[in-house]
Amino acid sequence: MKVTILGTGYVGLVSGACFADFGHTVTCVDKDASKIEKLEAGIMPIYEPGLDDLVAKNVEEERLFFTTDPAEAIRGADAVFIAVGTPSRRGDGHADLSYVYGAAEEIAQLMDGFTVVVTKSTVPVGTGDEVEEIIRKTRPDGDFAVVSNPEFLREGAAIKDFKIPDRVVVGTEDERAREVMKELYRPLFLNETPILFTARRTSELIKYAANAFLAVKITFINEMADLCEKVGANVQEVSRGIGLDGRIGKKFLNAGPGYGGSCFPKDTLALTKTANDHGSPVRIVDTVVEVNAARKKAMAGKVIAAMGGDVSGKTIGVLGLAFKQNTDDMRDAPSLDILPALQAAGATIKAYDPEAMEEASHLLKDIQFAKNAYEAAEGADALVIVTEWDQFRALDLERIKAALKSNVAVDLRNIYSPEDMATKGFAYTSIGRPLINLEP
Repeated sequence: MKVTILGTGYVGLVSGACFADFGHTVTCVDKDASKIEKLEAGIMPIYEPGLDDLVAKNVEEERLFFTTDPAEAIRGADAVFIAVGTPSRRGDGHADLSYVYGAAEEIAQLMDGFTVVVTKSTVPVGTGDEVEEIIRKTRPDGDFAVVSNPEFLREGAAIKDFKIPDRVVVGTEDERAREVMKELYRPLFLNETPILFTARRTSELIKYAANAFLAVKITFINEMADLCEKVGANVQEVSRGIGLDGRIGKKFLNAGPGYGGSCFPKDTLALTKTANDHGSPVRIVDTVVEVNAARKKAMAGKVIAAMGGDVSGKTIGVLGLAFKQNTDDMRDAPSLDILPALQAAGATIKAYDPEAMEEASHLLKDIQFAKNAYEAAEGADALVIVTEWDQFRALDLERIKAALKSNVAVDLRNIYSPEDMATKGFAYTSIGRPLINLEP
């Protein structure tokens, strides 16, 4: 099938590359000429494991193309995906749909023959109706159908999530559009992937409900971690104990510094705004948004407490800046709250992240960037783990300890054992686990 993707951000680029790998002919369109030039040269605008190889393969086999000109890409396309950004709107927290509406107008002007317009961007309930109205107003004679097809891609595992998904959700009541979507995703039928067809508004809400529920799980276990610290329990064992219950499940029950990234913060906020606008507030999600924001800010206090209550004039080595491992995404990363708070308390920051330092340099001021984890620790008064990159899981702890000026280590991702760290002589603080002190 001939597929057009409007937007080469995270969702658009991954979706386009994967659809091309399914055998479809895909053209990705973006107004940013420099981004298209880089993509044509094989330079990815984002870090996603395996994406560069997947793009290169499908470009070479002439199934994947990039352009700044939407005209040829949209004309004759079987499906045109809207995969543009929907950031939180300044001032009120609603999703900014200006890019989505602009894409709809562009499609209306250029489409030729029956066209399935697919909203892949995360949008509030009812956006599909508005997209349909925009296209109909621009092209009263247009032959088209507007479909909702939300993405459920995890950054760092997006290609696997696209090709081996838990489910595919398609919101449409148009039979012709349904057949087009079934053909697009036909390769997934071989894996017996559940493909759920719903009404369009239901599909739009599924996306927000899914992300909100995961954010609730994260925030719940983070609050249990705080309680564990007060009563002397171990949050990892609590997490395992409840996660083995099939009704609860073990995923998203790892305590940490709070969620960030491109989805959960803006999607939970957008859902609460939509719910309030319709007079049906989602109070649990309202609380989650508030608690998560406070948690990220509180993590600096945890570091300061571990360093004796005063970090003025001290150097802190930081491992990890991105909001999670296997991505360079800094959007709403906990580090954006933690590091400035430590600096405001008088600390100097020396940080290392395998992929996110370039992006972080635009967002964090007066940070010394290190070449590796050991350089970040060199001469520091404490080491703080903020992001759970795999390469931080098996550090040479003797080398780390020798590099540090003191023995303070703060692990905000619980990737080390308190017993092991105490045995090796660290004053080790983690999340929701009892302190171990082996000193007589």
